[in-house]
Amino acid sequence: MRPEALPAPPRAWQALSPAWRTAVLRLALATLSLMILFAADCAAMVRQWWDISTYNHILLVPAIIGWLVWQRRVEIAKLEPALWWPGLIPFAGAALIWLSGAISGLDLTRQAGVVALGASLVPLLMGPRVTAGLLFPLFYMVFLIPCGEELVTLLQTITAHITIALVHLSGIPAQVDGVFITTPAGLFEVAEACSGVKFLIAMIAFGTLMANVCFVSNRRRAALMVACVVVPIIANGIRAWGTIFAAQFVGAAAAAGFDHIVYGWVFFAVVIGVIVAVSWRFFDRPVDDPMIDAAAIEATPWLTRLSALRTGPWVIVLAVAILAAVQGWAHAADRLAAPLPPAIDLPAVPGWTRVDYEPLIWWQPRAGGADHRLLGSYADASGRRVDVFVALYASQRDGAEAGGYGQGALMPQSDWSWQASAAPIAGGHGERLLGAGRVAREAQTWYRSGDLLSGSNARLKLATMRDRMTLQARPTMVLILSAEDRPAQSAAGAIRAFVSAAGPLGPWMDRLGGMNQGR
Repeated sequence: MRPEALPAPPRAWQALSPAWRTAVLRLALATLSLMILFAADCAAMVRQWWDISTYNHILLVPAIIGWLVWQRRVEIAKLEPALWWPGLIPFAGAALIWLSGAISGLDLTRQAGVVALGASLVPLLMGPRVTAGLLFPLFYMVFLIPCGEELVTLLQTITAHITIALVHLSGIPAQVDGVFITTPAGLFEVAEACSGVKFLIAMIAFGTLMANVCFVSNRRRAALMVACVVVPIIANGIRAWGTIFAAQFVGAAAAAGFDHIVYGWVFFAVVIGVIVAVSWRFFDRPVDDPMIDAAAIEATPWLTRLSALRTGPWVIVLAVAILAAVQGWAHAADRLAAPLPPAIDLPAVPGWTRVDYEPLIWWQPRAGGADHRLLGSYADASGRRVDVFVALYASQRDGAEAGGYGQGALMPQSDWSWQASAAPIAGGHGERLLGAGRVAREAQTWYRSGDLLSGSNARLKLATMRDRMTLQARPTMVLILSAEDRPAQSAAGAIRAFVSAAGPLGPWMDRLGGMNQGR
């Protein structure tokens, strides 16, 4: 037979059964519909992947998920897809996650809800057996969510501790104050970019993939994941120490420039190479081993019982109704706005006098979208000075969130840097800031909404969720009391004295902002 007369191999689509073709088209249409319905959240995620270096690695995750599904295609095709009504349970749960993010103004939760909705389409439209076969790719979708920036402060502190220990071991005299390290070569800051967070979360994503593809033993998988957390953190501390050590000989500027090049282009690859090289001899998955076993999935008794709960197209109607309900609820919550006074003013405080605002380095907290803002200074007879910042919101919504990312006492892209946490005063959230490497400032933050008075952003989010879930409109106030360390005053001591003179902060804030609800 001539080569051209040989029968052509069947195309992948033509090789699928009619049931699978229908299921794939149904899933593709549902996924596209979700992307259109939640286009704003999807676009926000993609912008973060592209614009924020911490999340650049996520650009590869969709391709990785596609590859993971492709690996399983032969075995998955042996299973029968079916509409499955219990799939409404995870679908509704994902919709509630999105709703909680929408009504609290927490973008991370909104985006997690969208990703969870996408994953929950598989059990709903394909059934439990296909879901079992695609369990790891579905789990890996969690790495589509741009998260990890919340760890920056913790990682800065850990890196500073590792670095100062290594600096002392190398015989360099040094002092550490929060995330600032002083050596004979100058002052070094373990800045947000030096925290190693983008390295850490990328390593966790890589390690999770490697654990599934290269290992069968759960014990070895767990050991790899521990290494993918511990090694990057220690390596980042060593990198920071290397910069400080080199600066003692070549100067701080030259060492910092070299560090950025090495860390950006070489360091990450070297650490990955070390982890892969050490792990290589422990790989226990055979090269020709299928990623899943369709026969074993088919024979699993509990999956057989669950598969009997298949249903008809009406389940799609219910899923659409769930999405319409949460979208409508979120829209109604977005329209909430509490009445506010036309103007607010800083009140008199016994023993303290309003004075001109004259900081050594300009400091002004950020409160994007606030309806009212005030910034002023008080002084007492002993010369202590306290700066007072107030922001009042009629509602909490996208672009107007008290405690949102980049909001609060630390101004992004300014002369001020976060230095360390400070002891809380009267339940506030305390931070130490350093301006231009020479001016120390303490800031204490409180949030007020209804009966809530707390320095916890998480508690504010929960209070906001409660109010918007019940469609109650309450104003929200942010109060930040701050003071500079000066020769004649301790910043913390000045703030404590001011709080004591003002009296209970809750009623004081209510009078300031005309917030008398609930009393």
